[in-house]
Amino acid sequence: MPDHRVIQVAVPAPLEQTLDYLPASPGPLPEPGTRVRVPFGRRSVTGVVTGHATQSRIPDHCLRRVQQVLDDAPLLPAELLELGLWAADYYHCPPGEVLAGFLPAPLRKGQAPTRRPPEYWQLTDDGRATDTGRLRRRAPRQAAVLERIAESPDGLPVAALADLDGDWRAALRHLRGHGLVAPAAPAPTRVVEPPALNQAQQEAADAIIASLGTFTTHLLEGVTGSGKTEVYLAAVDAALARGEQVLVLVPEIGLTPQLIERFNARVPGRVAVLHSGLADGERQDAWLAAADGEAEAVIGTRSALFTPLARPGLIVVDEEHDASLKQQEGFRYHARDLAAVRARNLGIPLVLGSATPSLESLCNALAERYRLLSLPRRAGAAQPPRLELLDIRGQPLDAGVSRPVQERMRAHLDAGGQVLLFLNRRGYAPVLLCHDCGWIAGCPRCDARLTWHQADRRLRCHHCGHERPVDRRCQECGSTDLRDVGQGTEKLEQSLGERFPDTGVIRIDRDSTRRKGAMDELLDQARQGEGRILLGTQMLAKGHDLPDISMVAILDCDHGLFGADFRAPERMAQLITQVAGRAGRRERPGEVLIQTHHPEHPLLDTLLREGYGRFARSLLTQRREAALPPYSHLALIRAEAVDQDPPRAFLEQVRRAGTDMASGDVLLMGPVPAPMERRAGRYRAQLLVQATHRAPLHRLLRALVPRAAELPGARRVRWSVDVDPQDML
Repeated sequence: MPDHRVIQVAVPAPLEQTLDYLPASPGPLPEPGTRVRVPFGRRSVTGVVTGHATQSRIPDHCLRRVQQVLDDAPLLPAELLELGLWAADYYHCPPGEVLAGFLPAPLRKGQAPTRRPPEYWQLTDDGRATDTGRLRRRAPRQAAVLERIAESPDGLPVAALADLDGDWRAALRHLRGHGLVAPAAPAPTRVVEPPALNQAQQEAADAIIASLGTFTTHLLEGVTGSGKTEVYLAAVDAALARGEQVLVLVPEIGLTPQLIERFNARVPGRVAVLHSGLADGERQDAWLAAADGEAEAVIGTRSALFTPLARPGLIVVDEEHDASLKQQEGFRYHARDLAAVRARNLGIPLVLGSATPSLESLCNALAERYRLLSLPRRAGAAQPPRLELLDIRGQPLDAGVSRPVQERMRAHLDAGGQVLLFLNRRGYAPVLLCHDCGWIAGCPRCDARLTWHQADRRLRCHHCGHERPVDRRCQECGSTDLRDVGQGTEKLEQSLGERFPDTGVIRIDRDSTRRKGAMDELLDQARQGEGRILLGTQMLAKGHDLPDISMVAILDCDHGLFGADFRAPERMAQLITQVAGRAGRRERPGEVLIQTHHPEHPLLDTLLREGYGRFARSLLTQRREAALPPYSHLALIRAEAVDQDPPRAFLEQVRRAGTDMASGDVLLMGPVPAPMERRAGRYRAQLLVQATHRAPLHRLLRALVPRAAELPGARRVRWSVDVDPQDML
C-alpha cells in the first residue's frame, strides 16, 4: 500500500478488535486518542483512534475512509488510552465499548469538547426580603433554590443546586426573572486550617507524602471513626503543594456530598465532581476542567477513574472493599483494581482506605505488595463501642425487635442519645401468604417472592422491578385471609412509631430516598436531632458521620453466615463492622447489640472477640485451604435466554471447546443454573473458569472468547464474560 497509511479505530460495537480506515484527506494522521467519525455499516459512529499501520489486515478495496476528524489534539491522553486497551484485554471486553465508556455522553456522540464557565448566584435585596414560607406554598421548587442560595451570601456555585429535586434550572430562571437572584462573582477563598493529627494519623500521612512521585500502593486500615479522611487530606495538601492533581473515588453517590464539603473547606473552588446524578453537561464540564488542569481535586464514583488529569499526583480509593466499585454490566471492571494499574502506569502513589479491607487487598498487604498503614484507635476522645450478641432463639419479637433491644433503646433515648436500628430489608414484609392454602405471592418474571410495600399498596419484585396492586384474594383458593410474613423497614417504622410515639423516627432506605436530595435532607434531620430513632438498610452503613448515635442494633445478621456465595461471610463481617462504627463517634460511649439465632457460630465469635482484622485473617486461611480467591483466579461465563434450555446448551458447547484448549492448571466447572435461575423473564446459566495463576486463565480466555462467538448456540443466547467476579449470583 504505497500511497496511503491506515488508521486503526476502536468503534463502539461488540467487536474484539479495532477496524482499519483510510485517512479522510492527505496530510498528518490523527494521533491516537483523537475522536473520528467513521462509517460503520449503514450509519456513522464516533470512534477513537488507537494507532496507525502501513498495511491493513483486509484487502485495499474493502477499506473505507474516515469521514471527519473531530479533535485537533487527542482527547484521551496516551496513559488513558493505554489503560483502556489494557482493560479491554484483561476483562475481554470490546475495546470500542471500553473507550466509549471513558468519555462523557456528549463527547461519545461526537459533540465538541466545550466547557461552560463556572456559574455563581447570589440573592438580590428583593431576594433577601422574600418570605420563603409563603413562596413555598405556591412554588416549592423556587423556594428550595432560594433557600439554598441564601446559605452562601458570597455566591453559590450552580453545581451546588444539582441535588435539588425536579427542574431546579427552570426555578432558577423564574427567580432571576423576578429579580430575586443575580449572577455573582466566584466566592472568595476561605481555607479551613487542618486539625492536628494524632500520632498514627501523622505516621500514615508521612508515609504517603514520602511516596509522592513514585508508585506505591498503601492500604490504610483504620477502625471506624479513626480519621482516615484527615489522612487523605494531609496527603492531598502535599500533592497540591507540588502542583499535582488528586483523584478520589468513593463507592456511592451518597458519600460524595460530605466528602466534597470536607475537600471544599480545604481546597475551595478547585474541586470537580463526577457521578451519575449530574446532568451530562455538568459531567462534561468537570471532566474537561480536570483535563485542562483547572480542577485540582476530582471526586467521583467508579467511572471518575477514567477522568484525564493534566498533572496526576495521587489516587485515593475510599471504602476500597465496597462491592459498588465493581461494574456489574457491560464493561465489568473493578475500579479499585484499575486504579492500581493506572497509578502504576503513571508512577504515582495509590491509597486504598477502609475499616474493613477486602481480603484481596489484605492478602496483598500481608505479602508486602502493598504497604499496610494502620489507624488502630478512634480519633479524639471517642472510644470503640461495646459489642454484644443477643441470642433470640425462642424469644418474642415485635417487628423483628427483641425485648432486650427495646429496653436498651429506652435507656439510651432517656439519656439523650440517638438509636440506629439496622435491617437490610426494605418494604413492609418480604412475603404475602395465604393462611388457608399456603399460596405465596411470587414474581411472574423471577424465581423470587414479591415484597409488600404497604405505603403504596403494591407488591414489588426487588430483582426485576415488576409490581402490581396487593392481592385482595388468594390466587389459588380465593381466600381473603392473606397475611404478611417477616418484616421490612416499613413495618419496623410503623412498630417503632407505636411503641415510641413521642420520639421522631427517620427511615433511610431506597424507597425513602428515591427523590433527588432526599438522602441529604434525612441525614441533616438526623444530625439536628429531629429524629432520635434512625432505621434503615445498608445505605446507613457507609461512612456517614452521625455523632449523637449511642446505640446500634443489628436485627438480622444470620443471612451472611450461610449464604450461597463464598464471599457472604466477608461481606457480613464488613457490614456488621461498618454499621457498628456508627455508634459512639464522639465522647458519648457507644453500644452495639447484634441479634442472632446462631450465637455460637465461630465466625461471629471471632469477629466480636478479636475484631475484623483477626476475622479477615481467619477467612484468608480458609480461602487458601479451599483454593478460592485471592489464592486463585476466576472468570464467570454467563448466558441467558427466554427459554430454559439454550443457555445451558450453549455453555456446554463452551465447556467442551474450553476443555480442549485448556492447560492442566485451568479448571472449567459447570454449566449450572444461576442461583436465581429465572430473572426478569430470562433463564440464566453460568460456567466457572478457575486457575491458580492469572496467566493461564487469560491465555484460555483469549482463545475461548472468539471461539465462543462462533459456536452454534451463541445466536440463541445473550452471553458475557466476567473476570474476577464479585457476585456469583
